[in-house]
Amino acid sequence: MVYNVNEKESQPTIYSHINGSPEEILDRYCVTELCKGWPVYRDASEWNNYRDLFADKDAFVFTTWSGGLSIDDFIEVSKRGRKAGDFIMHRENGTLADVNPSTKRGVGKMKATITQRFVTDGIQYDVECDCRFIFFCKKEPTANSPSPIWKTQYVKLFYEKDKVVPADGKTVPSYFTKEELAKYPEGYQFLATAQATLGHKILGGLPTAAGPAFDEMYQAMDGWLQGKEVADLLHIPKDYKPKFT
Repeated sequence: MVYNVNEKESQPTIYSHINGSPEEILDRYCVTELCKGWPVYRDASEWNNYRDLFADKDAFVFTTWSGGLSIDDFIEVSKRGRKAGDFIMHRENGTLADVNPSTKRGVGKMKATITQRFVTDGIQYDVECDCRFIFFCKKEPTANSPSPIWKTQYVKLFYEKDKVVPADGKTVPSYFTKEELAKYPEGYQFLATAQATLGHKILGGLPTAAGPAFDEMYQAMDGWLQGKEVADLLHIPKDYKPKFT
């Protein structure tokens, strides 16, 4: 079977996603702002602005190289990784949002390309991964705002397909063997293989363009918009303890 997105409808329930009332349009815009903040702020080490995208409590994110972490732990490991030489950028390719006005919940969908620069034995190359960032957002009062405002509670990605891009147009290292690539899901196997060379423990089982994790993610998205708790569907540990605070 060819690896690809299933042709069947992935989101049967339709929420506010285009047009609508001025309030709905403004709510969707606010959710898309949260999404766009990831590449704009994180890539530039604007950590205060980046943290402001997220809820005050229990915000959680997943990436290939960090695993699942609270937002504050993720910021700390991102700083440490950047200091150690991790060079990760993001290109936003398009962003829309679904909002349910009755539950004050939103899901941001940001098409993006992760692009990470590596240097191995003097060879410079990028690994690029096309993905969809999914932002689970809610509108409620915060510590700094008595009026309800939009914040991000969870972020998890669909990793759809990736590739190696030689900086000189022709040279890549030899470690991208079939055996090494086979250790990781098809949607992010080149990215994972390269990140593992930096000493990162790669998180398996993340959503890709197909398979059970794809379906489970859409279940979580629908449940979130309905006002349900979805931490279990996202595999957020109940006994999580902060690693740096």
